[in-house]
Amino acid sequence: MLDADFFRRWMTATAASVDREAERLTALDSPIGDADHGSNLQRGFTAVVAALEKEAPDTPGGVLTLAGRQLISTVGGASGPLYGTLLRRTGKALGDSGEVSAEQLAEAFRAGVDAVMTLGGATPGDKTMIDALVPAVDALGDSFAAARTAAEEGAVATTPLQARKGRASYVGERSIGHQDPGAASSALLIAGLAEAAGE
Repeated sequence: MLDADFFRRWMTATAASVDREAERLTALDSPIGDADHGSNLQRGFTAVVAALEKEAPDTPGGVLTLAGRQLISTVGGASGPLYGTLLRRTGKALGDSGEVSAEQLAEAFRAGVDAVMTLGGATPGDKTMIDALVPAVDALGDSFAAARTAAEEGAVATTPLQARKGRASYVGERSIGHQDPGAASSALLIAGLAEAAGE
């Protein structure tokens, strides 16, 4: 079973990898976006860790809901609302239980991903974070490690696509040949989950 401490480890692991990869995320964002994806997320996840240290929710749902709120209030652009919705909706779906199973997390995370698709209007193949999140959620039933691999492969697979949603869609065909930064950062979120589980 997964407790609040596990979810705090997940957020902390994700914050550390966003910190390490911030320059790469911004470099990916440069040709097709505002060149601020890495720095925006870095600011957001730093705020998440600080908030969790100050106020430690005692349920898995509480940890994710607090993290989502922080991301919405501190991350600029579209990333804040999208990541915030993902975590808040997942947290809400987990409810008030002190512990949840991996299966319950997989179900709740699917609700979070569905909420992101509704908010952003993106579907798989649109060259967005959804291209990493949908394969990850499909693989979560197997293991956290399988979800991480699926997310990483999904992110890489955005490279040859033309963006149909978000900021990158404005550059049209010039988006082809660039990996989507949102898919790359989503893969870091899933890698953080696997790391928290020790997989």
